Amino acid sequence: MSPDAHLNELGEFLKARRAELGPRTVGLPDSPGPRRVAGLRREEVARLAAISTDYYTRLEQGRMQASAPVLDALAQALHLDDDQRGYLFGLAGKEIARPRRRTRQKVQPQLRRLLDDLTVTPAVVMGRRMDVIAWNQLAAALITDFGKLPEKHRNYVRVLFTDPAMRTLYADWKTVARTCVAQLRMEAAKYPDDPRLTALVGELSVQDPDFRTWWAGHHVAALNVGTKVLNHPVAGELALDWDTLTATTDPDQQLVIWTAEVGSPTHDGLRILTSWAADQPLTATPAD
Repeated sequence: MSPDAHLNELGEFLKARRAELGPRTVGLPDSPGPRRVAGLRREEVARLAAISTDYYTRLEQGRMQASAPVLDALAQALHLDDDQRGYLFGLAGKEIARPRRRTRQKVQPQLRRLLDDLTVTPAVVMGRRMDVIAWNQLAAALITDFGKLPEKHRNYVRVLFTDPAMRTLYADWKTVARTCVAQLRMEAAKYPDDPRLTALVGELSVQDPDFRTWWAGHHVAALNVGTKVLNHPVAGELALDWDTLTATTDPDQQLVIWTAEVGSPTHDGLRILTSWAADQPLTATPAD
């Protein structure tokens, strides 16, 4: 098969695979009214793979080669199995890149003990791609009950953009969300080949225009310190200082805590929230 024939076949293969997938299959909302094409639209696949629509269109039209990272992202976006993925790489003339198998992150024992001891301070442990891998009961009361979410959805950025309650919880949701997108950019720089991070960016890019715009801005920020104002339905207005501590035993795990000055209205609000949380069926981090 000639190089041009390979490119044409690759384009037809991509087109056939996206025709087999509906929006719900890849976690996208159904659009109102009938769809003019079977399966996913080109722009939807492009966003899921975090590439431009023009780039993807030229791939389907057999007019350009794809890099191995792009092929990886497309295989993830189109839910290809191992055989289909191998065929895709073969058509592109690329050596198949096996995704790095990263073991599931488990919270460091000393961080778990610290979480358990922080009974009047909300705290979470964030792992790679800003996944929430551990939390205490007060964090569940302050933000959301992470224990009720599927494990793969326990991601701070994902919760911020997909849970409508977050837009009323944070007094300045846009600033908080924009900063989180910049922090996620830092994660993408550390792990450019992480398929779960690619999938998260693609999903949020399709679902939320703000995320799509801010991600395209390429701004970056480190997860360090700051102040956030929350309008909590139980504790009222809380002006919380947050700080980040990195685990020396695993730099990919960071303890994020929210505190307030003793005697301040926010400190009193946290005491109210602590008392309320004690009577609620909230979950702290489940045992491994």
